[in-house]
Order: sequence, then structure tokens, then C-alpha cells
Amino acid sequence: MIFQLTSPLLDGCVLAILDQGDAYGYSLTQQLKQEIDISESTLYPVLRRLQREGCLAVYDRQFQGRNRRYYTITQSGRELLADCRRDWAEFNGRVNQILSGGARDE
Repeated sequence: MIFQLTSPLLDGCVLAILDQGDAYGYSLTQQLKQEIDISESTLYPVLRRLQREGCLAVYDRQFQGRNRRYYTITQSGRELLADCRRDWAEFNGRVNQILSGGARDE
């Protein structure tokens, strides 16, 4: 079964990877692909949006005569990542509760 990866969840995944260290677009895509099905055409608009929102900064570095654009997480990005982690833990806990047959009566 395939579940839809929403924009906020994808943002959180990208930020979590970049929280471990800077990466260029292709490298980031490959890291994400190890866990989820995603294409570069999906990722680059996310990176541009996160950059516009101040969550990522970019810099270029030469590699074999070409420039690679690297992405790095900013303090705003770390704050958004913390929010994503908190919200995911809450959401995941609720879904697990339902799927395990223990939905709470309210």
C-alpha cells in the first residue's frame, strides 16, 4: 500500500536530512529515494520554496569543473523541523492508536 506524502511531511524529510549535513540536489534526492519514492522534479520546487521561506540557504561549490548547488538548513529551518517532528509524533501516535484497534472514545 502506498500512502500520499504531503507537502509538510516532505518538507520535514528534506529538513531532517539537511540537519545531518549540507547536500546538493542530486545527493539529497538519492538519500530520500532510499526510503521513499520521489523524483528530482518533485524535490527541486520544494528546495526552492524552503529557500524562499528562509528555511534553507544555498551556496555553490566547484566539482570536476562544474558548480554544484549545496543546500544548508538555517535556524528557521531547524525550528520548522522541530515543529514537524512534534506534529509527526502526535499524528503518528493517533494513527497507530486507531490502527491497533484502540481508538479512544471521546
